[in-house]
Amino acid sequence: MTATAQLIDGIALSARIRSGLSERVQALRARGRVVRLDAVLVDSGDSAARVYADNQAKTCAGLGIEYKLHLLPAGSAYDDIAGRVLLLNTEDNVHAIMLHLPLPEGVEAYRVQRLITPEKDVEGVNPANIGNIVYGRSSLAPCTGLAVIKMVESVVPDSATGILGIDSPHGPLLRGKRAVVVGASDVVGKPIAVLLMRQDATVISCNKYTPGLAEIARTADVLIAAAGVPGLITADMVKPGAIVIDVGVNRVKGVDGKMKTVGDVDFERVKAVASHLSPVPGGVGPVTVAMLLENVVQSAEHASR
Repeated sequence: MTATAQLIDGIALSARIRSGLSERVQALRARGRVVRLDAVLVDSGDSAARVYADNQAKTCAGLGIEYKLHLLPAGSAYDDIAGRVLLLNTEDNVHAIMLHLPLPEGVEAYRVQRLITPEKDVEGVNPANIGNIVYGRSSLAPCTGLAVIKMVESVVPDSATGILGIDSPHGPLLRGKRAVVVGASDVVGKPIAVLLMRQDATVISCNKYTPGLAEIARTADVLIAAAGVPGLITADMVKPGAIVIDVGVNRVKGVDGKMKTVGDVDFERVKAVASHLSPVPGGVGPVTVAMLLENVVQSAEHASR
């Protein structure tokens, strides 16, 4: 009988994370502290962006987190967007700032993200926060990277002590294990690789152009697919018993002609080889949202000290 990987249910894991966050929010509110997320969105006429913001507001409300959307008119220039971010930086009652993408044509996201005060940068996209990951300092890390670590943590024994597992009697989460990250983007692949290094994993960072990618991937105890290429990771690239986390989000046309969302992993075939596998959708995505809220609560806790 062919073995089938245990699915890493991102929806269930997200619910458990949010339950813990709700308790922390209540504790802050009991001390008279308001937990709030300020989000900047430039109106692009894209209803999907507003739907995402509305859903984010509902999720926050469910945890007792206030959500304030700063909606800027379509076509806002860099100075307008940057000015709003800089204003929020100065307000004492603002402790969590995020920037919705995309921005208008000609406005580079990096130029705006770098302006967010590191202590309020709950997406972890300010270069200072990304740099602090390398040095192992307390910092708000990119949410997708945190989500990947949280998902690995959820299936590794003796790792229930926290996101970095540093209090475990057995040492860091992945000591003595090999991790391969396929994809090296600035806010996803690279931070994931560094966070894995902080778990004492031996990390190999690759991309879709890496020669011998299949052979390298097969050496991984933990394989992270974050290249943005549908079906890139096939069954012959996976070490039997490996943990496979699929970060890819790709829109493709199905056999029925309808568009569907798939990851970077050939899910149906890889699940016969891996020990644990995250699905798309329903895997990394919900946990990424939960880790954004984790960063919001963490920022509020820091501001209330």
